[in-house]
Amino acid sequence: MSIADIKKNAEAKMAKSIESFKNELQKIRTGRAHPGILDQVQVEYYGSMLPISQVANVSLIDARTISVQPWEKSMAKPIEKAIRESDLGLNPSSLGELIRVPMPALTEERRRDLTKVVRNAGEDARIAVRNLRRDGNDQAKRLLKDKLISEDEERRSIDDVQKLTDRVISEIDRLVAAKEAEVLAV
Repeated sequence: MSIADIKKNAEAKMAKSIESFKNELQKIRTGRAHPGILDQVQVEYYGSMLPISQVANVSLIDARTISVQPWEKSMAKPIEKAIRESDLGLNPSSLGELIRVPMPALTEERRRDLTKVVRNAGEDARIAVRNLRRDGNDQAKRLLKDKLISEDEERRSIDDVQKLTDRVISEIDRLVAAKEAEVLAV
């Protein structure tokens, strides 16, 4: 393993951490509706649990309403039940084959709670990135110990990994600030 491999490996893993964090932020609902909110809701389909998006069309009717159109008529009731029992606080209503999911308006207290959830998710992402930095630095120190690189190369590697870490953490901070603004917007 070389210094370039260490940097490339750390960069790839940090990019995955940011993608994971973005996915986590999408699950935190705001006052506006978006189809991704229902991605985590699972419904039983012929004995196996599947996401709603794999058994129905999920789309927006307007800014506060999601429509779910099951591909099979028999799936309407199980989908409605799965949405109601999820921890999203949604109350779907059925109009024949179409299921409408109105997004309730968020109270000020609930908005503050959601900003705390966003900050905690951001801190978890920062911790994951710092752990990746530590792993990269440990690999560089191991190479130095095995006399495969010089002390200058090890120092340069540690500095490069630190710069990468700083860049990724500033990206996480930017995402947290944007999501907080979105949650607090009335």
